[in-house]
Amino acid sequence: MLIFIICISVLALGYKFYSPFVEKQAGIDPLAETPQIRFAEGVDYVAIHPVKAFLIQFLNIAGVGPIFGPILGALYGPIALVWIVLGNVLGGAVHDYFSGVMSIKEDGKSLPEIAGHYYNVVFKGFMLIFTAMLLFFVGVVFIMSPAGLLSNLSYFQDTFFANNTFWVLVILAYYFFATLLPIDKIITKFYPVFGLLMIVMTTLIAISLLINAPHLPVTGDFFAYFSADHSHDILQANPDGLPTWPLLFITITCGAISGFHSTQAPIITRCLSNEKYVRPVYYGAMICEGLVACVWALAGIAAFPDGYVELKAMLAQGGPGLVVNHIASSYLGVLGGIMAIIAVAIFPITSGDTAFRSLRLTLVDAFNIPQSARNRLLLALPILTIAYFMTKLDFTLIWRYFAFSNMLLSTSVLWLATKYLFDRGTFHWVASVPAVITTSVTLSYISTAAIGLNLSADLAQPIGVGAAIIGLLLLGVFHIKHKGQQPTNAST
Repeated sequence: MLIFIICISVLALGYKFYSPFVEKQAGIDPLAETPQIRFAEGVDYVAIHPVKAFLIQFLNIAGVGPIFGPILGALYGPIALVWIVLGNVLGGAVHDYFSGVMSIKEDGKSLPEIAGHYYNVVFKGFMLIFTAMLLFFVGVVFIMSPAGLLSNLSYFQDTFFANNTFWVLVILAYYFFATLLPIDKIITKFYPVFGLLMIVMTTLIAISLLINAPHLPVTGDFFAYFSADHSHDILQANPDGLPTWPLLFITITCGAISGFHSTQAPIITRCLSNEKYVRPVYYGAMICEGLVACVWALAGIAAFPDGYVELKAMLAQGGPGLVVNHIASSYLGVLGGIMAIIAVAIFPITSGDTAFRSLRLTLVDAFNIPQSARNRLLLALPILTIAYFMTKLDFTLIWRYFAFSNMLLSTSVLWLATKYLFDRGTFHWVASVPAVITTSVTLSYISTAAIGLNLSADLAQPIGVGAAIIGLLLLGVFHIKHKGQQPTNAST
């Protein structure tokens, strides 16, 4: 229990003390007119109360990411909790915060446009390709996973509703209308309620686990999850040979650091009436997602009497969705079963909806397309048609590419934030050090993964260390080069 309480405390203290320091580097101006005020048009630039904005941002970035990822990450043991907490406070929340800052400073624009402003047209093109690719992957994943769950519910057995294609088409139809309609027609009305529901569900699960879970990790038995003699090294592979570096860091992204979150930033920056709301909405939502991730990592680690073996068997039987259903039903009864269905069906649909909405906004920004109803329709139809045909592909293949592109995009955004801070002449290390670490993880993964260079897994750590050393040396050179120069706009 102590380890879990420490994790929650670090997340809370990170928001209380570290996030104001990060905010000081960003140049927030509470008196500046935001894009929502300057460009209000009743579709995307619509004023939203900051509490609603927080709940929508939280739901947009969460979906099932901070539930499924940490459950899979529990296969690596309690080290998953360490990664979630440190990755969140120092990396993911900083990443999300600067995604919001740069967007609100650039008229609510999408990432590729911001990249073009701070770097060049080549980097803009790179960001456009990977942003669009990631948003397609997220949208398709969040069609296939809820459709698969709904079609396999026992209530629908031997009925028309057991047809997977039926649910794929229903979800696509919802995405079509939600992508086209102004943000205040569906998203601002219903998504705050779902965001609150996720918070309530997570809180109930956490309390129940702390009272009833059979294997809560304690400081003296940190590695007893794997071996009674505590001989497990912190980055050693788990009992099935899965290497902690870099796979744990790729497996748990939502809750720690996720590039997908940066694609959601423009949706809400177009709705904020004051720059001072960026920190609670973006940094705060990510901290909240970290809390959710910690609870479900704890669930995977502590909720099963037979520990690792039982978790692995249940994942093999029905994936993380089955684990969610088992834990929620076992610990919360009928209410938990209902919440489990909502968690693994409704939550991903809300993230899939905003993924396609972000894709539309990204294309509109990139090609300067006027936001008429006709143009929104002409964009939505081909996007969702392509998404439908992508649902025919192997889900595991899509997921592997999603994991890689997600980490690559988060790395790119952190380097973009580093450039933003360099230009301001402020403390760039809050973004540049996490950028070095994610670069190290990304290069290690793509060098050893089957979808990449497929090198020996033994090379993952040397490649990661080498990348980190080179990155820090280059940062030192640039830091010295810029030291003593007058900041261009640090007072704004």
